Amino acid sequence: MAMLGFLRLIYRVPWFVLHLLLGTPLTVLFQFAPGRAIHVGDRSLSELMLTWWSAMMCRIFGLQRRVLGGMLPGAQLVVANHISWIDIPLLHSVAAMGFVAKAEIGKWPVIGWLADLGNTVFHHRGSQLSASGVLTAMAAGLEAGERIAIFPEGGILHDSGVKRFHARMFGAAISTGAPVQPVMLRYSRAGALYEDITFRPNENFLANFLRLLMQPSGIAEVRFLPPLDSTGKRRRDLAEEAEAAVRDAFAAELPHG
Repeated sequence: MAMLGFLRLIYRVPWFVLHLLLGTPLTVLFQFAPGRAIHVGDRSLSELMLTWWSAMMCRIFGLQRRVLGGMLPGAQLVVANHISWIDIPLLHSVAAMGFVAKAEIGKWPVIGWLADLGNTVFHHRGSQLSASGVLTAMAAGLEAGERIAIFPEGGILHDSGVKRFHARMFGAAISTGAPVQPVMLRYSRAGALYEDITFRPNENFLANFLRLLMQPSGIAEVRFLPPLDSTGKRRRDLAEEAEAAVRDAFAAELPHG
């Protein structure tokens, strides 16, 4: 198994470097005004390039994407369970969206750049001032018609399955009247959950990054669930409704292949 992992590194590392050196500058180039102004169908060229870049990242790590359902147009609060740092490029491979993420992610190589490129709002955990600023930025984005994505479990936790959704960030949807779009993320391999894709205890980003490059191929599932109306709801009730939808979808039968 160790030899197979080493062989995967031999072709995945050059593939990643090539994508980083050639694909990244091209993607960045189209994020400026001309790329946002040019549309192919109902999507801007800047979004198409960002989704292409992110989809290629998933392929480099051996992930076959399975996307079920779709997103409504316009402003929405996207809420998803959180398993791995790969969740960010996985969601970006479907549609461009601004994330709310812990401040540490901004310092991660590649993923920090991707998050910043997607207008991520970085949150310093434990800071009330930071949380208030994040809610203000989220509301402004939603009022401007943007998609804003959060991981309401509060981070990547080591327990398997879907964890409790914290309610505070749902306030941005309620204050602006934006719908909430629950999304279930799940990784599998050979008909079983691919739980080792998450961080191991005390594993840093670089160690996880290299370990995942050595892993066999798997399936990355993105399931868009029915959107939730936020009008007149309490934050806790809305969070529990979204959590229940994601939890039920996560418990469903795994995809085969």
